[in-house]
Amino acid sequence: MKMHGLGNDFVVLDARASGVPDARVSSELVTPALAQGIGHRHFGVGFDQLAVISDGAGDAHLTFYNSDGSLSAACGNATRCIARFLMQETGKTQLHLTTDRGDLAAQDMGDGLTAVNMGQPQLDWDEIPLAHEMDTLILPIEGAPTATGMGNPHCTFFVDDVIAIDLPHFGPSIENHPLYPERTNVQVAQLIGPDHIRMRVWERGVGVTLASGSSSCATAVAAARRGLTGRVVRIDLDGGTLHIDWRDDGVWMTGPTAHVFSGTLSREFLDSLT
Repeated sequence: MKMHGLGNDFVVLDARASGVPDARVSSELVTPALAQGIGHRHFGVGFDQLAVISDGAGDAHLTFYNSDGSLSAACGNATRCIARFLMQETGKTQLHLTTDRGDLAAQDMGDGLTAVNMGQPQLDWDEIPLAHEMDTLILPIEGAPTATGMGNPHCTFFVDDVIAIDLPHFGPSIENHPLYPERTNVQVAQLIGPDHIRMRVWERGVGVTLASGSSSCATAVAAARRGLTGRVVRIDLDGGTLHIDWRDDGVWMTGPTAHVFSGTLSREFLDSLT
């Protein structure tokens, strides 16, 4: 299936009928070559992330891959897209999903909106992770960004004008910064008001994307920690708007989703990747 949340697009493989348990999806079903092949926007289908649905302890287990074939523990917009699909399939309005990030709750908010609880943010240097112990609120990097973990690492810069930032040039220099041993997602965020942020995203292993759920959560957490906003924020991305609410039980993210089409990968295409 091809899905997107605010233009943050995904290919979703439904592996529930395969009989492969969630713990073996990455080793038995999806190779880096397969992820890269499907992800190519000219020779494959194209995506920001690939997601695989498998049977798990809850309603389903989700495994995520970046377009370079690397694994990602979290992908907020893909989780919302799949949650909407599973709710329509089952008639449920609440779901229990498992990921490498942990257990995530999803809820139908009505009017075509889907919310996912992305869990509590990781604020300690070794959980994000960073290369060594430091204050994660203000990193020793030019621009004084904030580090946050949402199951994947994030680096958030607060700037005067997000459009003025050359993100294709700036993003990779921060993604591969030595303070982030596992690389990082990069956000540039502009404060519009006490509950309103404009943000743009460079995703680790992907590049510039129109939206990112985990990045939106990380930016909302960073802004609240720095006293720039409260814990309930509207975030406007290049592809649309997400609403973030950092509650006692985790960071909730709400927004629209779209299921574009369902299809079958041809044997000829799959054989070309082996």
